[in-house]
Amino acid sequence: MSKTPDHTPLPVVAIDGGGTRCRVALRDASGDTVVKLGSANVTSDFDAAIAVIRDGAAQLCARTGMSPDDLFALPTYAGLAGVEGPSIADRVARALPFTHIRVEHDRASALKGALGNRDGALAHCGTGSFFITQINKVPRFAGGWGPVLGDPASAQWVGRRVLSLTLDALDGLLPHSALSRAILTTYEDAEGIVTFAATATPAAFGALAPEVTRHADEGDAIARQVLGEAADYIADILPKLGWASGMDLCLTGGIAPQFSAYLPEEMQRQIIAPLGEPLSGALMLAEAYREEIAHECC
Repeated sequence: MSKTPDHTPLPVVAIDGGGTRCRVALRDASGDTVVKLGSANVTSDFDAAIAVIRDGAAQLCARTGMSPDDLFALPTYAGLAGVEGPSIADRVARALPFTHIRVEHDRASALKGALGNRDGALAHCGTGSFFITQINKVPRFAGGWGPVLGDPASAQWVGRRVLSLTLDALDGLLPHSALSRAILTTYEDAEGIVTFAATATPAAFGALAPEVTRHADEGDAIARQVLGEAADYIADILPKLGWASGMDLCLTGGIAPQFSAYLPEEMQRQIIAPLGEPLSGALMLAEAYREEIAHECC
């Protein structure tokens, strides 16, 4: 009696790395095994990001019982913050032990996770930010250029902006609010704010965002100004990328949903829940990469 061929798909590995957290996942016949770690932005700190990913792979081996050699031989997709072009993508691929790996900016996995193949728009605002429209399955990207040259409406932008407005209030350029007074108390006046800002990481700036959103919910004028400015940016950029009234809109990342009430009503009406997270998008792209490899081998 002949044995039935085993058509179980080859497992895949997916990496979703951003300014706040990194997740490394294995998808096999039994489901998904996910390891959660800290920040992994390959532009902000390349060596630290690589170390985080390697640690995630080691933890994945420990969790699944798979040997490192077997894990590293699997088709792997990495969607990482800070991958701004092919040179750094190649550098990441060389620095990691995976035999078959595709490295891209995390915009692609965020889009795939949120919209799949559907038309729509995505405003992703976590520690950093980027904006995408997908029309007739053709994506158009903007942003993702990091905290020095971009990342408007991101959590780190919110943190920096509220510190700037607090200093404006100290200069008498706008009225103080409960939030600005609280910040001055926390940092012990302007000198403390400037000293903090001189060396603060994007994640450190972003850590201020929850305090801003909390005060905004309480009606604080400065907090509401910050969230309103972020929403104004989203409302301005998405139509430039092709978004139009009636088109779905996903707000993803830790802080983006906090901007929804400040968007124009026509945008608010189009907000939908994302299909999934960037990690689910990275896993789908890992499966697509596996099929490409299989096709090339044949």
